[in-house]
Amino acid sequence: MTDLNTIVSTFSYEDQLQFIKYLKKKNKRSDTKNIQLFKLLAKEKLSSKELCKSIYKNDNKAAYHALRKRLHQSLIDFIANTNLEEENSIDMQIIKFILASRTFLINKQFKIAYEILVKAEVLALEHSLFPILNEIYHTMIQYAYLNPSVDISTLISKFKTNQKNQYLEEELNMVYAKIRQTLSDMTYKGEVLDFQTILNNTLAEHNISLNDSMSFKSLYQLMTIVSISAFVTNDYLKIEPFLLDTYSKIKTHKLKDKQLYYHIQIVYMTANTFFRNKKFENSLSYLEEMKTLMQQHRKKHFKAFELKYNLLLALNLNYTNNQGKAIEYLENFKQSKHNDIETLLDIKLSLVMFYIQGSRFKEAQHIFSKFYHTDKYYTEKAGKDWVIKKSLVEIILHIELGHIDLTESRLLSFKRNHNSYLKQINQERVTTYLKLVNHYYKHPESVTTEAFKDKVETSFNWTEAEQEDIFVLSFFAWLKSKMENKPLYKTTLQLVEIAQKS
Repeated sequence: MTDLNTIVSTFSYEDQLQFIKYLKKKNKRSDTKNIQLFKLLAKEKLSSKELCKSIYKNDNKAAYHALRKRLHQSLIDFIANTNLEEENSIDMQIIKFILASRTFLINKQFKIAYEILVKAEVLALEHSLFPILNEIYHTMIQYAYLNPSVDISTLISKFKTNQKNQYLEEELNMVYAKIRQTLSDMTYKGEVLDFQTILNNTLAEHNISLNDSMSFKSLYQLMTIVSISAFVTNDYLKIEPFLLDTYSKIKTHKLKDKQLYYHIQIVYMTANTFFRNKKFENSLSYLEEMKTLMQQHRKKHFKAFELKYNLLLALNLNYTNNQGKAIEYLENFKQSKHNDIETLLDIKLSLVMFYIQGSRFKEAQHIFSKFYHTDKYYTEKAGKDWVIKKSLVEIILHIELGHIDLTESRLLSFKRNHNSYLKQINQERVTTYLKLVNHYYKHPESVTTEAFKDKVETSFNWTEAEQEDIFVLSFFAWLKSKMENKPLYKTTLQLVEIAQKS
């Protein structure tokens, strides 16, 4: 039942209503049970055995599996038909124009044929459909000798320009795939790679310039590549002007409505960049735009982005002194099941962080106790950096709860599992931070002294506050709150405010 459950879980409420309507129209018999099965899958978490019994009142496995296969096929047909209607209507219209024009050309009706091809060309240019334009120009050039009004030199020039555009799109697609693979190796396999060199070499290898004129999809891919670079280097300030400049092109792009999924992704990337740069008002503004886009096309992509939207909204609220609302948003999803496992894990870890900041340690422990899988599992699902953050949060939580044995155990475990990797990626400051945490754990009375404050000051090569990662600031805020004997949440907000002013 896994495939069916996964497919149905992607349906919004509006999609469910449309699909039931589709099945009613398709069903020729009144006793067909496909609608009943679909409704059960959409609303209840039942095993195959429970579903079979609920529908047939007995253990009729053969009938149940046959019903399941028919529903699976109906779901695929519905999704394909819906996408053809909503997304590819222009493509289909242009292809019809090309086929019709070729029929007229064969029948020597050249004037009519070229009028249709010109209509096809205008539409294809408007929507950056380079492969289809290739077919249009190919047909125009092939029969140009039969139409005296056609300038063959102009046609060949258009054809070559389109070839360059198509080549650029294909090359960028390969660059995008390679960079995503590199990120995957670094994030989910823990491989130590020189990302910036790989990015520069890959762009050079495929002759990609960041200033090239691009299609909507290519602009999205380029923004993604640049965002990945910022994620790896923790330098979101550097990419902000580029993202804004590129997004200004996208806002006026003719394909922005047709490419709704990519459009939502782009707005999310921009909102996330502003958040990481501690520009919360800007981030919230883009999140509003994201929410509006998620409501379009009968909420077609709402479910796919629901977790990402709410997590980023909660993070913005938390760092603008609205922690109560932030927790309220995330608590709605702490028991959720969702295909986006990575964001779901981010939500739970963020909720733990919010609880710790608010001195709600028992509630933090309750959420943390749900992380019962191995580090290998979490690395594959959420990445190596996520596992390191989880380990740091766990050590802080055990210190706050006074769990002496567990604190000692987790400190040794962290050193054994992560120190070598952190050294390889030049992040020894995490190890340095943990030594200071360990000092506080063993000598809590000493952290308010000038000697300890001097020790902290000389332990790090400090980054400019404006450039410092907001999550790094949050970890340091915990230590600073102990040094100054002040509430953690208040200390966190003060550090963020200092970073904003700088």
